[in-house]
Amino acid sequence: MNYLSVSQFAEKYGLSERSVRYQCKTGKIVGAFRTGKMWNIPLGAEILSKKMKEFPLLKRLRMEKSAHFKGGIYHRIQIELTYNSNHLEGSQLTEEQTRFIFETHTLGATECVRVDDILETLNHFRCVDYVIDHATEKLTEMHVKELHRILKSNTSDSQKEWFAVGEYKKLPNEVGGERTALPKEVHSRVQKLLKAYHSLKKVSIDDILQFHVEFERIHPFQDGNGRVGRLLLFWQCLQSGIIPFIITENLRYFYYRGLENWGKINGFLRDTCLSAQDEFREKLKRLEVKC
Repeated sequence: MNYLSVSQFAEKYGLSERSVRYQCKTGKIVGAFRTGKMWNIPLGAEILSKKMKEFPLLKRLRMEKSAHFKGGIYHRIQIELTYNSNHLEGSQLTEEQTRFIFETHTLGATECVRVDDILETLNHFRCVDYVIDHATEKLTEMHVKELHRILKSNTSDSQKEWFAVGEYKKLPNEVGGERTALPKEVHSRVQKLLKAYHSLKKVSIDDILQFHVEFERIHPFQDGNGRVGRLLLFWQCLQSGIIPFIITENLRYFYYRGLENWGKINGFLRDTCLSAQDEFREKLKRLEVKC
């Protein structure tokens, strides 16, 4: 079993190290034990008194994932979220090929495809699982970086000396001709973004979209920002009891227009995401998933 130190657990939950030591001492972190003066905390441990209420959809996803249930909402989300998010970033795999990879762990008979498209599809499946497993936890930089690490592991990018897998970018970059945060600014801006988000008493869909837009404008990683950002969208919806949504190909133009115009005409992105939410709600209805 993997263990976290007090400082790592404190960062994960946004707590002080003193508070974490107290929770260990009083038995509120299940499985924590002491070796000399050091506390060892199981990787998946949560603070009993801080555990968030589980959204019915999240509960269903965790059940289907654990049971390896086929044809349910977990199955649909893995294929549709992975295919559409990767496709927005230029993946050449079709939705049927994505489905085949998820269901059989093989490609089947197909024309030549890029190895990175296959690897990032497999990695994205793991990212979705990570979101489902951790969605009740307070979102931290560690989670954000871990999603990027999973997404980009073993890809051709991971072989490049200047490309930081699971870490913030080393080189300045632009998106759509627009400047993004400089590497030296990323850590402080992401921290500020997370702090503002966690200060909200109740999270609305506009709050989640505000976070998403700011995350994409920071553009913290060398590549993979869009996919990590949309995984965080899904995470935040599950955590806040909001019906999630998937940006499909037919919404591509409206989605990018919404990102560009947020802060001037918020309705562009909001209406696009609400339309996607309506489509997702219909899926839940057909599969008799409570939400």
